[in-house]
Amino acid sequence: MKSVKFCVIGLGRFGYQTAISLAQNGMEVLAIDENQSTVELIRNQVTQAVCYRIEDENALHALGVDEMDTVIVAMGENFAHAIVITALLKKRLKIPYVVARARNRVHEDILKLIGADKIVMPERDSGVRLANSLSLRFTDFVSITEDFAITQIMAPEAFVGKTVAELQLRKSRSVSCLAVKKDKSEELVLVGPEYIIVEGDTLVVCGANKDLGQLRDW
Repeated sequence: MKSVKFCVIGLGRFGYQTAISLAQNGMEVLAIDENQSTVELIRNQVTQAVCYRIEDENALHALGVDEMDTVIVAMGENFAHAIVITALLKKRLKIPYVVARARNRVHEDILKLIGADKIVMPERDSGVRLANSLSLRFTDFVSITEDFAITQIMAPEAFVGKTVAELQLRKSRSVSCLAVKKDKSEELVLVGPEYIIVEGDTLVVCGANKDLGQLRDW
């Protein structure tokens, strides 16, 4: 199973929160900032933390950013610098998914023009919410605590024809299946271990954020 790799460039309050939340959700996270003290603070909470000021495409390659699946450009002070990095990521490195931070609507429009896949504004979007939306790709996500949630996920093909007991979700993935939403229906049906999953079922599952994040790769 291929692990999903994230990079967060810029570790101000928003970027720092996003990087830590992604790591808590079980993602591989490369965090980059030009402030050494900030990098030291986050170093033990993410996969890798690097102190570096990115100026060009060569720097992005040297840091391994070209190997990332998703890059979050979270710099807030120097918007011109953020534009350059966002353009390099999309046009030169061909990063599959680039999220860029905007401070206002004008910035948002500019970032859209240069190809950013998603634009966030800290005044509107928290780092935790962004991290969950990126690393927990489910149809719905309800946080019970900071680390525990209930969510819905379309039944993967590998689940079809098996009972809940046969999947051993609690043993193998540390999550529990609580109910099923039938195809084209909003009605929830509580299920037991003997329930056989059919194509089109939406499973309602609960567990720690990091375990739910790993379940999406099944």
